[in-house]
Amino acid sequence: MISPSKGFELESLLILIRDLNECPLGYIDEPGRKDFFEIIWLKNEYPLSSSKMHDVDKKGDWIYLIPPYRVHQIDKEDKNGELIAFKREILDEKDMGFFLDLFKIFNVQGEFSCLSVENEAAAELNNVYRLLADEYEKAVDNLIIVKALLKVFLLKLIEIKEQEFTRHGIQEKRVYEFLILLEDNYLQERDTDFYAGQLSISSKRLNQILKDKLDKTGMQLIHDRIILEAKRLIIHSEKTFKEIAYELEFSDRPYFSRFFKKQTGQTPHEFQKQTQNDLSKKNKHTLA
Repeated sequence: MISPSKGFELESLLILIRDLNECPLGYIDEPGRKDFFEIIWLKNEYPLSSSKMHDVDKKGDWIYLIPPYRVHQIDKEDKNGELIAFKREILDEKDMGFFLDLFKIFNVQGEFSCLSVENEAAAELNNVYRLLADEYEKAVDNLIIVKALLKVFLLKLIEIKEQEFTRHGIQEKRVYEFLILLEDNYLQERDTDFYAGQLSISSKRLNQILKDKLDKTGMQLIHDRIILEAKRLIIHSEKTFKEIAYELEFSDRPYFSRFFKKQTGQTPHEFQKQTQNDLSKKNKHTLA
């Protein structure tokens, strides 16, 4: 099933395309969202959060790329723009180069990635988006055409990311290179020396660059990435804390629990209970 019918369940879809102001009722809290890549394209809006990597004092087009199993939600209420959510299964996994580039742009900052889109690039993207949205809305499921147009749209995003990358100075490039390395290695490599070595600079210099651009040291970012994955597993999986500790390469559950509490101020159990309570309150508010 491509486009939703009345009373649809998100799990039955491969792709969902909507104006941000017309998202289906209950979409934000729908459990099935965890399986989707999400593209949130804000049009002529201020960015949603401040960043030293972007100019936040102007309106423009901003594209947020949110990977599956995210923990936090982006507040897009009353924003102008588009939403594209799709499952991995809709793409052709034989093209490994394309998949590698796709995962990098979606995961480069762990929780989500943000692209600033200039007018010319936005116009090109919009042309592809309109074709994609039109095929999506047709009564007949045109899966082959939708898949092809989605890939074109994603390739355009990859191109924009590469152009943004080359426009940055050497220090910004090193930040992105560090984040890409971190995404691939955070489970096995938890020492800043490894990442500094891969970038051919000293650990001291790497920490200076990261502190200046992201206001965190390499070790803090490594720990943040581990905690992010731990939170995803606690929220979205049925694994026990012992199984999560093992998956995250901790020697035992007590060590994992101490690490989690040191970084978050809560034990894994306290975090899980708080999350469940928050979700319960949201559901009651929705029903009311």
